[in-house]
Amino acid sequence: MRTPDQFQYDDKVVRQFVIATLLWGLIGMTVGVVIAAQLAYWPLNGGISWLTFGRLRPLHTNAVIFAFAGNAIFAGIYYSTQRLLKTRMLSDTLSKIHFWGWQAIIVAAAITLPLGITTSKEYAELEWPLDIAIAAVWVVFGVNLFGAIAKRREHHIYVAIWFYIATILTVAMLHIVNSLAFPVSVLKSYSAFAGVQDALVQWWYGHNAVAFFLTTPFLGLMYYFLPKAAERPVYSYRLSIIHFWSLVFLYIWAGPHHLLYTSLPEWAQTMGMVFSVMLIAPSWGGMINGLLTLRGAWDKLRTDAVLKFFVAAITFYGMATFEGPMLSIRSLNALSHYTDWTIAHVHGGALGWNGFIAFGMIYYLIPRLWKVEVYSKRLMNVHFWMATAGIVLYITAMYTSGITQGLMWRAFNDDGNLKYPDFIETVTKLVPLFWIRTLGGVLYVAGLVVMIYNFYKTVQLSKAQYPVLEDTHASAYPLTRTTEKSDHRGWHHVLEGKPFVFSILSLIAVIIGGVAEIVPMIAVSTNVPSISSVKPYSALELEGRDIYIKEGCYNCHSQMVRPLREEVVRYGEYSKSGEFVYDRPFQFGSKRTGPDLHRVGGRYPNLWHYRHMLDPRSTSPGSIMPEYPWLYERDMDLSLASKKLRVMQKMGVPYTNEEIDNAKQSAKTQAATIAADLEKNGVKMEAKAGEKEIVALIAYLQRLGTDIKPRS
Repeated sequence: MRTPDQFQYDDKVVRQFVIATLLWGLIGMTVGVVIAAQLAYWPLNGGISWLTFGRLRPLHTNAVIFAFAGNAIFAGIYYSTQRLLKTRMLSDTLSKIHFWGWQAIIVAAAITLPLGITTSKEYAELEWPLDIAIAAVWVVFGVNLFGAIAKRREHHIYVAIWFYIATILTVAMLHIVNSLAFPVSVLKSYSAFAGVQDALVQWWYGHNAVAFFLTTPFLGLMYYFLPKAAERPVYSYRLSIIHFWSLVFLYIWAGPHHLLYTSLPEWAQTMGMVFSVMLIAPSWGGMINGLLTLRGAWDKLRTDAVLKFFVAAITFYGMATFEGPMLSIRSLNALSHYTDWTIAHVHGGALGWNGFIAFGMIYYLIPRLWKVEVYSKRLMNVHFWMATAGIVLYITAMYTSGITQGLMWRAFNDDGNLKYPDFIETVTKLVPLFWIRTLGGVLYVAGLVVMIYNFYKTVQLSKAQYPVLEDTHASAYPLTRTTEKSDHRGWHHVLEGKPFVFSILSLIAVIIGGVAEIVPMIAVSTNVPSISSVKPYSALELEGRDIYIKEGCYNCHSQMVRPLREEVVRYGEYSKSGEFVYDRPFQFGSKRTGPDLHRVGGRYPNLWHYRHMLDPRSTSPGSIMPEYPWLYERDMDLSLASKKLRVMQKMGVPYTNEEIDNAKQSAKTQAATIAADLEKNGVKMEAKAGEKEIVALIAYLQRLGTDIKPRS
């Protein structure tokens, strides 16, 4: 008789990812509470450049998405994959490289983003060296997982593995395409795409980063950990198949719904809207499959905090995947877009779906990884109710804020004029709601602190009972390699035994939508009609644009006047796609805490901008915008001026060689003109004051939207 194979699972890396998840979750969510409080009380920006809302907001999103959620994904995948395939990962060395490489990238992000080193592309703000590092670590992760699949002891791959495969392949594709850029220096690059094309690529990436980093891997975790915790099989194998294939095919098409009513071509907007609405079916199919897996386990649900987290997570998933398609309908999107409604939607998914799945999974893993019962089940329930209360407060405040914003923006009086012409009126009304949001965030983070305390006490108990546990792997599992071939359960069962073919088909399913949207947009020039009056930015204006991006102004201001009555009346002529052909990256924005800036050029004198950036309340009483005193102290760095124009020229921007060679001097000349105008209007300019960053920023703001003449 054959002796069973003896092997061990590598749970050390799982424990490391669990600890990293809790650590980065606390940091990322605490930063979220800080920036929420900054909106409620602007002095909390601190007067320090790297502590402003604009600098911290991308740090918060990256920390929660890639540090907290990312480490949770890896912990769950490494744990479940080994057990589903009944084999160790391909290489312990690759596991270590993956873990430490990912943590190094997160630390680098935590340093560079507050320093203003950013591309400004949503969920992809890291500069090109870190993008390369992300790709390299992701390849290591992929090789490790596919290597484990290749040496598996189970012939068929379980549904969770399907979602892991789709995640690895699609995220790699999304990251590489969206990160294409031309470096200027080690810390600066310009997007390979411009304007509307860049916007489409960015939201093809941005929406599908949510789909394939925050949805598909968590669905894989749901399909593994929920049945384990409930001690029930997945409700429907057939529904799992429908859920997977329809989701990975449809999701990739939906990105353009983030650009409704923008200057993106109508066909692309319509395509995004249609496929978004279609997504309801597979998403709710997955939700139903998850909830019905609990049939017969309702008594356990009353007392088991792990199941409470899972059920709440799936419920939030259902809510978010219904609301998302609804917000892609044009009439509703016209009200919701650029408002806090979107913020409520995003956080319902991130805190409710991703957060609760992660918490439930970690509570399930703790006794299995540390070989001791969780210190306090009561604290687990306390955490659940604190987190739930925090989410409810948060999203309720933001739904109220968002609907209030949208209605105030579009309100007209009986005379046909805007009822709230001063944008600041629509901001000050929301401050009490910002405080409620902050309170909700505090509750959610406090729940996480309770969890970390519970975890710490559990690990202390583990050390007392199992002093050598951390230096060893999990106990050996005697298993025999299966030789099972496909049975007669259908074509998909056969496919599950051929993971290479399965992976190719998954990749084809996600490529189709991307090719159908992006290739016509880039290859067909008529999709972005040229406008002869639109000229490239001057060297000074380009420098000012880079400062605008560095300070994170795009986090609160959009540059896209939509063809809606209220926006044209408030801001001016609606934006045309041809106006953005030299914008790398695009600056359409995704949230308006401040007014749109696309037509701000020439609307105010230089002096207004000078005073506004130094003290926003001096020009806009009641403003919640922070002050930017450092812009008046720092000299412009024009050392890369010629190189920036040269890189732009290589990408097709029509700069002449003479303009490139004289970039630094022309920037100084234009700056001197602005400085002279400021001095003429009463600003006491010190020596070299015309070379400060504020002057470059003013030059950029005064250029915005001035390339075309508005219709009378």
